[in-house]
Amino acid sequence: MITWPDFEKIELRVGTILSAEDFPKAKNPAYQLTIDFGDFGVKKSSAQITKLYQKEDLVGKQVIAVTNFPPKQIANFISECLVLGVVGDEKEVTLLQPERPVPNGLRIL
Repeated sequence: MITWPDFEKIELRVGTILSAEDFPKAKNPAYQLTIDFGDFGVKKSSAQITKLYQKEDLVGKQVIAVTNFPPKQIANFISECLVLGVVGDEKEVTLLQPERPVPNGLRIL
């Protein structure tokens, strides 16, 4: 169990995907995403979401991400946030999204 103060340390924010590119050097199939978090800046993320999403369909989609992890190198790419999704039985990832458009950077509580 974690405490409420533990949970409050996690910054979950809404952002809009600006671009999605193939990531051929990733160990598992993934895209390189560039995400706009409004006043919290633009961040990059590696996301293993290729089973359910085409990169062309991701641009403009809002997602929820953990934005206060330290940067992590994945192959030749620096991932700056963790995009959240639900992992299904076949390891397919369904992205978590707000149910209606909201301003980028809003915090999830």
